[in-house]
Amino acid sequence: MIAVVPSLIKQQVLKNVRVDPSSLSFDMWKEIPVPFYMSVYFFEVVNPEEILKGGQPRVRERGPYVYREFRHKVNITFNDNDTVSFREHRRYHFQPEKSRGSESDYIVLPNIMVMAAAAMVEHRPMSLRLLVTLALTTLGERAFMNRTVGEVMWGYEDPLVDFMDKYFPNTIPFKGKFGLFAQMNNSDSEIFTVFTGMKNLSRIHQVDRWKGLSQCNMINGTSGQMWPPFMTPESSLEFYSPEACRSMKLVFHEVAEFQGIPTYRFVAPSTLFANGTVYPPNEGFCPCLESGIQNVSTCSFNAPLFLSHPHFYNADPVLAERVLGLHPNAQEHALFLDIHPVTGIPMNCSVKLQLSLYIKSIRGIGQTGKIQPVVLPLLWFGQSGAMEGETLHTFYMQLVLMPKILHYAQYVLLALGGALLLIPVVYQVRSQDKCFLFWSGSKKGSKDKEAMQAYSESLMTSPPRGAVLQEARL
Repeated sequence: MIAVVPSLIKQQVLKNVRVDPSSLSFDMWKEIPVPFYMSVYFFEVVNPEEILKGGQPRVRERGPYVYREFRHKVNITFNDNDTVSFREHRRYHFQPEKSRGSESDYIVLPNIMVMAAAAMVEHRPMSLRLLVTLALTTLGERAFMNRTVGEVMWGYEDPLVDFMDKYFPNTIPFKGKFGLFAQMNNSDSEIFTVFTGMKNLSRIHQVDRWKGLSQCNMINGTSGQMWPPFMTPESSLEFYSPEACRSMKLVFHEVAEFQGIPTYRFVAPSTLFANGTVYPPNEGFCPCLESGIQNVSTCSFNAPLFLSHPHFYNADPVLAERVLGLHPNAQEHALFLDIHPVTGIPMNCSVKLQLSLYIKSIRGIGQTGKIQPVVLPLLWFGQSGAMEGETLHTFYMQLVLMPKILHYAQYVLLALGGALLLIPVVYQVRSQDKCFLFWSGSKKGSKDKEAMQAYSESLMTSPPRGAVLQEARL
């Protein structure tokens, strides 16, 4: 029994976590069943004119602007090599009741398109840089812009986009509108191909290919929604993030609990965004600046954009010191994922990332003025979700409570089996004791009878010759 029950528990878990239409977690994998939110905080530039004159930037955090995120997989195709291919459709709905402000709020931010254009011609001939300056002036473009939250998020008409597409073709992956999240809303992801785990458990949920690229292209880990079961504190969470153009690895932090369900909390190591000097494995994401920020220009139309923790938390302190208004701290800006270790399914998560723009004065581009080199935060966003309601109840009953009952039942059944085996043994022992007492009692009685008979016979025999009775002398 001790050997059989763990095997039954393992089989039950494997049956319900693999990517299979008959598994309990398949619907959860196909469409996230719990409310998932994205909270966006903008860093409004307070002193744009001073920055153009070489002054230190000052920012003010605005938000959160909260969006409900909906995800579901489409074009699901099971392949012959134990993999499944799919696209993931995403859409966002603004949640005014959870937000501090509206999408119509105006915010002053660096003009990403202008700074990107300036960076692209920095090392080009001076004549070309002057031509770009003239074009920017004609189009009315400036180093800083005053746009609404909705425009910055989902796109706005910008003549500079048409200019770039005409004179610098294939340098930007969009036309007409530009927005930081425009490509993510009401859109499908590139094709993901992951292992189902039906034939090989060790590769369950691991990404095989994304956009035609494989693990040879540093696409490691899962797609970021589920992980292999039966984790230990030595396990790590590795997943591929298309937005970051890289795989990320989180490490075990502590044993925790969520709604009565045991979990492992995983957090980002201090080396996640470290530069190549501090952490050599990250050299592939250079050119690098200070440690704690990652260059993502290769997946953002070569604009000098950087990814980090919010407020430059866990980064080189000089980054936060160069921008007034930043206050990094672990409680507000660290990320974590709480995973049920037996199944590898997330119970509670909060992923927080910041997007920053590297700005500086570029000779020949008049719009950049005397801007001192600085990594200026644009916004940070937190994606959070927790299992709840009927989904949580079903998960708890099927994958937590049932295995726990089976685990304890094996010991109860073992105890009952032992008790049943002891009953005939005790009965046999007690029967032998009764037989022994009866035999001992019978033997003792026969000896007493023989003694009594001998005494009686002694009284009836004559006394020996020469003996005198006491009664005669009297």
